[in-house]
Amino acid sequence: MRRTRIAHVGLAVLLLLGGLGAAGTFPASASGSEAASAEPAASAAPASDGVLSAMQRAFGLSRDQAEARLAAERTAAALAPKARRAAGAAYAGSWFDDSRGRLTVALTPDASAATRRTIRSAGAGIRTVEHSLRQLNAAKARIDRLSAPSGVSSWRVDPMANTVVVDVVRDRRADNDVQRFVSRARESGPVTVETVAAAPQTFAAGTVGGDPYYTGNVRCSIGFSVYGGFVTAGHCGRPGAGVSGWDGSYIGTFQGSSFPGDDYAWVSVGSGWWTVPVVLGWGTVPDQLVRGSAEAPVGSSICRSGSTSHWHCGTVLAKNETVNYSQGTVYQLTKTSVCAEPGDSGGSFISGDQAQGVTSGGWGNCAGGGETWFQPVNEILNRYGLTLHTY
Repeated sequence: MRRTRIAHVGLAVLLLLGGLGAAGTFPASASGSEAASAEPAASAAPASDGVLSAMQRAFGLSRDQAEARLAAERTAAALAPKARRAAGAAYAGSWFDDSRGRLTVALTPDASAATRRTIRSAGAGIRTVEHSLRQLNAAKARIDRLSAPSGVSSWRVDPMANTVVVDVVRDRRADNDVQRFVSRARESGPVTVETVAAAPQTFAAGTVGGDPYYTGNVRCSIGFSVYGGFVTAGHCGRPGAGVSGWDGSYIGTFQGSSFPGDDYAWVSVGSGWWTVPVVLGWGTVPDQLVRGSAEAPVGSSICRSGSTSHWHCGTVLAKNETVNYSQGTVYQLTKTSVCAEPGDSGGSFISGDQAQGVTSGGWGNCAGGGETWFQPVNEILNRYGLTLHTY
């Protein structure tokens, strides 16, 4: 069985890094800054058969319902930045409402009638709320400047609740240092406190043979191919650290890395390895082609690929969340309901055929469930001037 597993992983990684390279020339993707605002082509199919099957299993949908949801999510992703521009200072966030199959945009009471008509005519719903996103972001920024104890898990702006949500670990909520942090956080603006089952942790792991890549005694997962290398999590390695592949052969070197504060990195690829726009399905679904990096709204479906727990799906729960790991605080992460396990760090988050980010950390596992955060991919592309390899 071990020999079979190694052969399977070897084929999978070769598909990611080289197997499609001989199939033809792929068109260049947009640059990092262009990718950040790219919209998916309206004529493209919502997703492959494999993704549709995974959606059916994860959400209990029929095939037609899965196709309809993915098509609606693509429309919402394209509409979200336009709605934000139209709303201006009255904008208070947006999310995909799966019960209605459309984007919902939160607006403050001072939004003009013309603005509301424009947003409704584009196909979005509207909810009137008290606080603008600018006000909520300012409150979160003040909390970001506080020193968080280990009993505080994370904090984020929640546009649906129109507040800043602070998550504390359930069995630590009565701790004096947690109570002091919460009290100070409430002074910053509208704050709601919620509890979570466990503290977050990163998902790196000790060396295990037959998995995608290693640096030192750490195993992590490849995120997305870029021209010249791949992106992954920053906590997996520091600049200059060498990287080896599933077979122990040298791949390349960490060229840039940031953690904590951020959790992103990129690795150069050479020595006979090369890149293609593929995310592994690990036999659960066919390997997935990457066609862009249009950002999915909160509420959208999303799937993750990693070298330990392989392929799992869920939904986007929150954006711009600050996460308090034991190694330090990381800002601007996206929270999902997808599970992950040690060794999945750096792996791919994808929505339909659009790259979303690389796995950072979370809590729980794929046997009992949990939540996972990812570092958005467009921020990594912009930071290092990289170009996503797309099909």
